[in-house]
This record gives sequence, structure tokens and C-alpha cells, in this order.
Amino acid sequence: MMGPSDATNPSLLPMGFVDLLPGEAEAEARGIATVMDVFAAYGYERVRPPLLEFETSLLSGAGEALAEQSFRLLDPSSHRMMALRPDMTTQIARIAQVRLQDMPRPLRLSYAGDCVVIGTPGRESDRQILQTGIELIGPDSAQADAEVIALGAEALTALGIKGVSFDLSMPVMIWTLIDQAFEGTKREVLIHALDRRDVAAVAEEGGALAPLLSGLMDAAGPADQALERLRALSFPASLKPYLDRLQESVAALKKRLPSLRLTIDPVDFRGWRYHTGLCVTVFALKSRDELGRGGRYLAGDEPACGLTLHPEALLKVAPLPLRRPRCLVPSGLAHETLSTLHKEGFATIEALGEAHLSAEVARRLRCSHLWHNGCAEAL
Repeated sequence: MMGPSDATNPSLLPMGFVDLLPGEAEAEARGIATVMDVFAAYGYERVRPPLLEFETSLLSGAGEALAEQSFRLLDPSSHRMMALRPDMTTQIARIAQVRLQDMPRPLRLSYAGDCVVIGTPGRESDRQILQTGIELIGPDSAQADAEVIALGAEALTALGIKGVSFDLSMPVMIWTLIDQAFEGTKREVLIHALDRRDVAAVAEEGGALAPLLSGLMDAAGPADQALERLRALSFPASLKPYLDRLQESVAALKKRLPSLRLTIDPVDFRGWRYHTGLCVTVFALKSRDELGRGGRYLAGDEPACGLTLHPEALLKVAPLPLRRPRCLVPSGLAHETLSTLHKEGFATIEALGEAHLSAEVARRLRCSHLWHNGCAEAL
């Protein structure tokens, strides 16, 4: 609980909001630039939606799934309610449908920016989150699914991240089964049991669907093994196209990236309810941190597939970037000389107001080099 002294403490920030200090902010910016360069190399063009939108726009259609996680505030000019975006995917869909409706498809877009979420119980600390990602709008094919996921894998490789698993799921299968056969309290109990992977509770609450739901839970594992177990289950005719698509997407991914670690979790139905097909969650194997998530959805009436990466999580598992060496230089050093040092990778720190250059002054200013006798000398 906040005390009287906390209210006037200038260092106190709201829960879930933090300052990034020198080094942290630099690493984040360089990491995002690396990821965005990979996306751009494959023809994904960058867009930047606004942080705030009118809630009637941001939280309509597929955006309804975001309502519970959205901060709202009143626009003092229009007196209309606005919402801070908790996710950027639906904004990209709006841009594609309204601003870029006449551009030829497939439409490849990329983005990077902050989002603000209310937070879930126990995770209120994750309120300001950074996202970077891609959306492929137009084609509805296994090849399109594979392109998006493979490009995410390439971005992680560019960051030097190893030991990553891509976990595929088809949440629409579970939601279709639940929505068709259960309602009220029984529905909520079953959802909770599936989320906990409680085999006994699913067997008890699943009714006629209990054998299929139990089989779906048992099928989780490496992609080839999971597909073999899934093919042995008896699916309703309405769900067989989803299973076929899952197999096709796995085959397309293996063709594109044979060494990619792929797993399948048939009962993973987390995330936004706007997903309509194949979904993917990216995990770091060692820490089990979630590095990103994406999937197939509808951008208005167009099929689309996207992947959102979480830079904060990426930078936790990526090798630390080399820090730019700092060289203390005299005031008034020629611009040509400064440019040469910059091209060599140095940050130049001008000795403003210092009587003379010295190793002591350089160390105090966190410099690794000192300009001496016409060159940068290491300390």
C-alpha cells in the first residue's frame, strides 16, 4: 500500500513501468534494429500505428478480444473514450483494410512499438511491453504459415539466440469442440481442467468428448510424433481440415528449415480469441521464457498470419552486445578525425572544460581509450 512519502517520491513509477538505463536502452534499440533489418530483407515494410485509438475502433471486431486487457481514458478534446493498445496485430489489420486496401496482395508488413496491458493476476508487473513482428496478409496456405514462422527463426538467429523451440497449436479445434458441446458452469470447469492438463477432471467433465480431449492431451510432443498420434484419433468431420492444415504447415516448415525444433501442443488454447487457425509460441529451451507468439487470423475479411516477438524476453537470452568503446578526445578535434574514429566504432567523448587529457579523467568518464599522439590509445 502506498504511504504518504511514496506519493511525493520522484523515483516511484506505477507498477509494471520501468526506466531503461544506459546499456539497457542501447541493447534494446540495437536488438530491435537487427530484427527489423531481417524483416525488411524479406520484403516486410514497416508501419507505425498510434499508441492510442478510440475504443470503438480499437476494440471492435477482432479487437473485442483485447477489451479486458485495455487501459481506457477520456479524450479531453472530443470527449470520447480512447484505449491504449494492448497488442498491435489488430491495428495492422485495420491499416491493411483501410489505409492499404488498394495495395496488391500478398501484403507484408512489419512493426515495432510499445503496448500497455492491464495485466493478469500475478503478472501485473508486465504492463508496458514492447512488441516487434510481421504480418502476412492475403494468402491462406501452409507456405504462408511457414514463411512467417521461418522468418521469426531467422530473426532469432540474427540475434545470436540458440536453443529455441517453436510450439505449434490449433486453438480453434479446442474452442470449436467446447463451444459446440458445453455451456455455463460445465464449460468453464472443462476449460479450467484443460488449461491445467488435469487428465482426471477432463475425463470426468468431458462427457462424450472425453476420449478425444484426453487423446489430444496425450498427443503433445515433437511434431512427427504428435502428428502420428493425432492421425490415430477420431475427429468430427468439421475438425479434419484443421488437422490436415497442421500437417501441411509442418511439412512446409520442415522443407524450409529442416533443423527447426518443432513441437505440437493440441490443447494449447491461450492467447487472443481472434486466432482462426495455426498458432505458434516460441520458447527458449533453457529458461522456458516465451520469446514470441503468433498465428492465423482474419484481417477484416482477409486471411492473415503474423508473429509477434517480445524484445525484453529476447534480450534476456541473447548474447550481450559488445559495448561501443569510448575515447576521450580534446575539445575542437578536427571533424575528419572524429569521423574516422566513429567509423572505427568509437564513441568520442569531448573533454569539455577539462584542463588537460589524462587517463584519470578518461576513466572517470568511463572511457576505454584516450586520444594521445594522434591516435586512440587503450588505457
